[in-house]
Amino acid sequence: MNTPAPSPQHGGHEHIHRFLILGKEKLFFYHLALYNPDLGHHYQAVFTFQVEDGGALKQMYLEDLKKNEDKRVYYAVRCPHHFELPELQNGLDFNVYLERVVVKEDGSRDFQQMTPAEAPPVPVKCRPEDVLYFRDLSDRPLPYPQHLTYLAFGAGKEVHLAHELAERPNWDEVITVATKQTINDETLKKVPPLVIESINDPKGVIKESLLKKGQQYQGKIGGSNLTVDFIVGRQGWWNHTSLNTA
Repeated sequence: MNTPAPSPQHGGHEHIHRFLILGKEKLFFYHLALYNPDLGHHYQAVFTFQVEDGGALKQMYLEDLKKNEDKRVYYAVRCPHHFELPELQNGLDFNVYLERVVVKEDGSRDFQQMTPAEAPPVPVKCRPEDVLYFRDLSDRPLPYPQHLTYLAFGAGKEVHLAHELAERPNWDEVITVATKQTINDETLKKVPPLVIESINDPKGVIKESLLKKGQQYQGKIGGSNLTVDFIVGRQGWWNHTSLNTA
């Protein structure tokens, strides 16, 4: 499939931003981070963008997801033009293309543009309140935690967990889970850490998830005594390679 002209290069690396798409009812967008601060992607961030196309992108994404629900296929939006990611904190309008990200047998990823080549990019608006979580990975890096720790976000019955990116090297993962106890939306908007005390953090890079699909685990919402039992569902992203080396 044809793709638009390459965007500006930065340090020998394509300096554009991609945001993972998560959810079915309400869409959440997770920035695909890289530790290397020279590339401009050294931010772990969660957003709720307004996609201003009358729902066409969401429909295309959901229809394709339905066909690939049980495959290692992820979905993202790619920005064809460069901006510095912290600009989103003050609000920003930008354009995106929808992508299907297919994981090959060797673990490499194939980014396939789903937006038709002849179609214009989709307009997206980010308001300051759409920035749910934003952390600079190069600014006082978090030490490796004692226990496996994720960031919880979502709405209603759709809860997503993103592995909290502490020291480098590490791995980036997002999964969708079914919780036994309700986590209210106000708590999820704060993107709190969820600590799984039954699993020690490996304090380094791993090649596959420690959380197995279909299995149940218990996590504790950081800063509270609230414990949540959850069953692991679909994996929406995994990266233990370019995250550390790009």
